[in-house]
Amino acid sequence: MNDDAQDWLEAELQDSLDEDYELELEDAVLSREIKQIYRDTHPDQLDRKRYFQELLRLQSELIKLQDWVSHYKEKVVVIFEGRDSAGKGGAIKRITQRLNPRVARVVALPAPSDREKTQWYFQRYVPHLPAGGEIVLFDRSWYNRAGVERVMGFASENQVQQFFDDVPEFERMLVRSGIRLVKYWFSITDEEQQMRFLMRIHDPMKQWKLSPMDLQARVRWEAYTKAKEEMFERTNIPEAPWYIVPGNDKRRARLNCIDHLLSLMPYTEVPHEDIALPDRVFNPDYERDVLPRDLYVPQKY
Repeated sequence: MNDDAQDWLEAELQDSLDEDYELELEDAVLSREIKQIYRDTHPDQLDRKRYFQELLRLQSELIKLQDWVSHYKEKVVVIFEGRDSAGKGGAIKRITQRLNPRVARVVALPAPSDREKTQWYFQRYVPHLPAGGEIVLFDRSWYNRAGVERVMGFASENQVQQFFDDVPEFERMLVRSGIRLVKYWFSITDEEQQMRFLMRIHDPMKQWKLSPMDLQARVRWEAYTKAKEEMFERTNIPEAPWYIVPGNDKRRARLNCIDHLLSLMPYTEVPHEDIALPDRVFNPDYERDVLPRDLYVPQKY
């Protein structure tokens, strides 16, 4: 490899690390006091350098998984559930960060419309299930009925019990159809959720993450706990078991989740054709037009 190619590869790697670092700067505008409180409550947080090294290694394996899914037309569904601020979104970002969005996509549905409320409960989720060669990550899923809808009174107790009766068979149907279904619950402590909510309140770049529903989640912590426990009891089936991810340490939670997901998939290396860059065709009679300057984005940086 010549020096120019080596320099280019090093620059690309640095860009990749910078992208990871930007994602890690989520608390950049927090006050010094809150930052210190967070550090004091997380004294054993995973070292940043080791975290980045492991993250890049696992993401390279995710690319192999993606190639395997695409090549063999596998269908994968990964459900991410947990309390508000438990770290679901951060884990999903790191999983999809280097993947092809045509293969791996995220589904985060809004509250159901009036029309959807009259449909079969699972109907609004079915169109988002994967075809062959796709990975779908649900940032919250049909388990809304067992959690927020139940606790906040958006679903009657009869509807909740009907859900518990139906969901095991629904998921068995998915598995029988060839879908690899994985269910994660991100678990944090009461104190950790309170800390993260306070950080969001004081961070103008994160305040959008706090909704009235999130604030009610603090009030109804115990109700959510009881709902979660029954959900595990009624829906932890052999064909689609639950996996709990301890989430107080965000970095460890992300790495552990990705590593575990990879361990569940029997992916292998797939054949790749050698890629050769074709020669550029030069036409001696072609003259490039000079475009008007007002078509260009102003160069402020």
